[in-house]
Amino acid sequence: MSTSLPSGPSPVVHHPIARAAAHLIGPRGLRNMDRLRNEVAGKVVVVTGASYGLGAATAELFARAGAQVVLAARSVEQLRQVAAGIAEKGGDAAVYQLDLTSEESVTEFADALLHDFGGVDYLVHNAGKSLRRSIHLSYDRPKDVNATSGANYVGPMRLTLALLPSMRARGNGHIVNVSTVGVMFGVVPKWGFYLSSKAAFDIWMRAVGMEARGDGVTLTTFYAGLMHTRMSAPSRWMRRLPGQTPQDAARVLARAVVEKPRTLTPIYGHPFAILAPILRFPMEPILGFVYRRLGDTEASLARAEAIRPGATRIQLAETVGSHAE
Repeated sequence: MSTSLPSGPSPVVHHPIARAAAHLIGPRGLRNMDRLRNEVAGKVVVVTGASYGLGAATAELFARAGAQVVLAARSVEQLRQVAAGIAEKGGDAAVYQLDLTSEESVTEFADALLHDFGGVDYLVHNAGKSLRRSIHLSYDRPKDVNATSGANYVGPMRLTLALLPSMRARGNGHIVNVSTVGVMFGVVPKWGFYLSSKAAFDIWMRAVGMEARGDGVTLTTFYAGLMHTRMSAPSRWMRRLPGQTPQDAARVLARAVVEKPRTLTPIYGHPFAILAPILRFPMEPILGFVYRRLGDTEASLARAEAIRPGATRIQLAETVGSHAE
């Protein structure tokens, strides 16, 4: 078995039929980029998780539209590469280090932003930590709790608390929360850490949005479906399904900023949200059976193997399902 981990989608997802399916599933992005330019030119747009994937694509798109883009992530060197690419095309991008799992880092980042720019016009909560792992593989990994809750919930919450007062005081601003359509479904095995942290921030952010809307600060939640990025690549079966590219999803975020809808979701999102509580009891045993058969990602097995050096990859795979992806 190969030990190399996949880093991108399967070539099949670029087939015209797969691309058409992804377009149909949606949500669809903004087509007229002049509308984006009219909205964000000269404005300060903060994008967390801007070093790769959707964050980098969003920063590049908004910079082309004339925004002052703030790139935030842990990897400063990678952010500088993104910023250099933006500068080469005449865009304006500033690089700031941000570790959402660190309260000190969030505080320093917010203070620096307010000092350097005076305020923020658009805040895009894109950074996050995806995790699909059987619970027994996390018994000896407290990091799984800290990483998912910090990046997906507590960190973004602290950042919002730090930046929201100035937005409300100015009477305008827009926040975009990049969530996952998975929070609209029922409970799914192996996604407990990820979905619970995403759902927690979704609920908190929506509650805050209701309060802030009266002060001119609006909120859009993008319940993203399958997106072909570094985060989804380790799940081999996902790599073969129709999904959005980072550039597709960046246009969705552009639509969020221009049109300011309360939600953006794939075509199946709201129907599933309605059916989830109705179908809970018949679906839970079915999902449990399916996910036992799928097994865990090679990344999860590799990390478990590092903790248990005496176990072989085959032995680890046998403990989580009959098929390792």
